[in-house]
Amino acid sequence: MREESIQGKTAFITGASSGIGKAVAEQFAMHKANVVITGRRIERLEAFAKELEQKYKVKALPIQLDVTNSVEVQQVIEKLPMQVDFLINNAGLALSTDKIQDGSIKNWEMMIDTNVKGLLYVTRAILPSMVKRNQGYIINIGSIAGHETYVGGNIYSATKHAVIAISNSLRQDLLGTMIRVSTISPGAVETEFSHVRFNDKEKAKQLYKGFQPLVADDIADTVLYCATRPAHVNVAEMIVFPQAQASARDIYREGQEVVSPFGKK
Repeated sequence: MREESIQGKTAFITGASSGIGKAVAEQFAMHKANVVITGRRIERLEAFAKELEQKYKVKALPIQLDVTNSVEVQQVIEKLPMQVDFLINNAGLALSTDKIQDGSIKNWEMMIDTNVKGLLYVTRAILPSMVKRNQGYIINIGSIAGHETYVGGNIYSATKHAVIAISNSLRQDLLGTMIRVSTISPGAVETEFSHVRFNDKEKAKQLYKGFQPLVADDIADTVLYCATRPAHVNVAEMIVFPQAQASARDIYREGQEVVSPFGKK
């Protein structure tokens, strides 16, 4: 399989203190790329950076960053001591599964500020240098919720539809440059994501009961795959399900009866 080396290049990863972002940082470091790992939990990031440097002999720069703060984002990126070759917009969250008529406006604003505006702030701050050098790669972490809707998914789904729209628009705006844009849309992945959504670890655990969900490394593999394609190849989008999932609403759990409009399967 033909691959492009990412050795010596730098990846800027948001939401890297846990889950998919952390797994992506590990994969890039394993392939000898330097990483800028950002998030709100600086103690975790600092410990993780030391681990990556010792294990893979690369540079790992931990930065405390709130992507919802546009001024902070701009200041952080202006002070970076290296250029960014890969931007992985991973920071995102879902809060509750309330129906719109019962929804918390505070939750809505946090999801929009993080999943949409945060992605835009970071992209806007990093992209001009990529355009100037005529090279770079932006990989946005979306969701199957960006392709479908489901009861209680309303605002989260809207933000992930926006991620896909932004990615597609970026690809059009950057036409004629060598900058690539991809979106990775995972299905059910077991990370801290559901703990945050439900604020209840046991409830989150039940969500993945009866089937084998994806893990963070599965999605990190897809990010690495995109990043290592030859320069003329742009993987526009990947949807990644666990084998037991068929859509945002359809997951087969052990012992469950599968029914179609034409009768039992």
